[in-house]
Amino acid sequence: MKIRVMPLGAEVEAAPGQALQDVLFSLGVEFPCGGRGRCKGCRIQVLEGSLSPRPADYEAFTPEELRDGWRLSCRARVEGDLVIQVRQWDTLVLYDNTPVEFEPQEGLGIAIDIGTTTVVAQLLDLATGQVRAVRAGLNPQARWGADVISRMEHAMAGEAAALSDAINQGLSAMVLALFESTRLPWTELRKIAVVGNTVMQHLMLGFPLEQLAMAPHVPYTMEEQTRSTAELGWHLPVDVPLRFLPNLGGFVGSDILGVILATRILESDVLVAAADLGTNGEIVAGSREGVLVSSTAAGPAFEGGRIEMGMRAGKGAISRVSVVDGRMEVQVIGGGAPRGICGSGLVDAVAAGLELGLIQPTGRITEGDRVVIQEPVAITQRDVRELQLAKAAIAAGLRMLLEELGKTEEDVQKFYLAGAFGNTLGVTSAEQIGLFRFGSERTIPVGNAALRGAKIALLSREGGVPAGIQERIRFLNLSARPRFQELFAEKMLLDPGPM
Repeated sequence: MKIRVMPLGAEVEAAPGQALQDVLFSLGVEFPCGGRGRCKGCRIQVLEGSLSPRPADYEAFTPEELRDGWRLSCRARVEGDLVIQVRQWDTLVLYDNTPVEFEPQEGLGIAIDIGTTTVVAQLLDLATGQVRAVRAGLNPQARWGADVISRMEHAMAGEAAALSDAINQGLSAMVLALFESTRLPWTELRKIAVVGNTVMQHLMLGFPLEQLAMAPHVPYTMEEQTRSTAELGWHLPVDVPLRFLPNLGGFVGSDILGVILATRILESDVLVAAADLGTNGEIVAGSREGVLVSSTAAGPAFEGGRIEMGMRAGKGAISRVSVVDGRMEVQVIGGGAPRGICGSGLVDAVAAGLELGLIQPTGRITEGDRVVIQEPVAITQRDVRELQLAKAAIAAGLRMLLEELGKTEEDVQKFYLAGAFGNTLGVTSAEQIGLFRFGSERTIPVGNAALRGAKIALLSREGGVPAGIQERIRFLNLSARPRFQELFAEKMLLDPGPM
């Protein structure tokens, strides 16, 4: 089935019965409530074709709106060829559906989020905040390893220039694709804002890595960096300034600064927390009184890395697992037979294994060394251990931040889950394995909040972050705290005990 997405003009293919959410997420559509059908943030209008209303649609829209083709894309399944209008792109919308305040400017700008695994870029109209085009793809540095440690090792072994060239040429090609898809004039491009973790920044800009790699893991610079695209070797018809937003500490980069900007933690009257659960797990806790940030080496398990049948959240991946009548039932992205399992499916599968007694709280598989999820997909003893390591790193890190603030998880009023994995993660399963315990009412998926923060910076008149914001954010170095190692060992258990 062919689906044309307006106002981007992008055309994608989908299988009959495929969840529309899976199709649109790769184009940058965000699902603020995590696909629960509560917020209407993912609403679309069917311009051509047919999309039957679901029960959630009848609750969300009036009869007139339903007749006009309004639907919740998080609940829809593809029935045939479609042309749809994504309401989200009419103006820049935050997780709470509040438009970003900005002073309109002339021309176009580009916001980029460089993740360890994926890279996302959006072309924006600076006068309206409207997203004109989106491109996403794998980080071309993946050939040097799935995690930041592997890439640093290669860079320090003499391959730094190759890693820098890979990401810069990849970004150059992505920007070219943005303009080719819209045919907007290059002369209108004014500026670019970029966020990413500290290692992505160092590798892109060619900074030495030694002091970041060695304890106490200090970034080469904590200042916002400005370069011209020509200086970086981008092959564009124009040369424009690029701002890489500042780092916040060792292994805490501008991506988590983007999350802080997007979720407005520094404006909150109550204690809130946030986590971006990628390969490099970054965590935040605080309020308008100040924010504490840190990072943990979670590894790539949350993104399907180092898992025997692990894969990205694409067609053929088991994305959800539930227990029905004493056995596992799965949801496969795109329908059909499963080819592998992605991060959210892995968390669900281990939680289901615990519930069925197939996996012990220690992580040991009860019988043999494999648990079949649905043929031919199974998880191994090593897979469970990889998830335990990732889970323990995040859970211990969150506990450390709260202890440093003299707080407990009961004091946290909202917990924001950022990133693609956080947007699809089953909260109940995460709590069953002890990843966190804030409850579904306090846990709020916020999609690619890092990219949203880059857009906020891009749309500001100065093109960067507000003055003085870094002084209100404090970095906590977990590796220097013996207490973290104690908590890490404790959190290896797969249970929903106290945080």
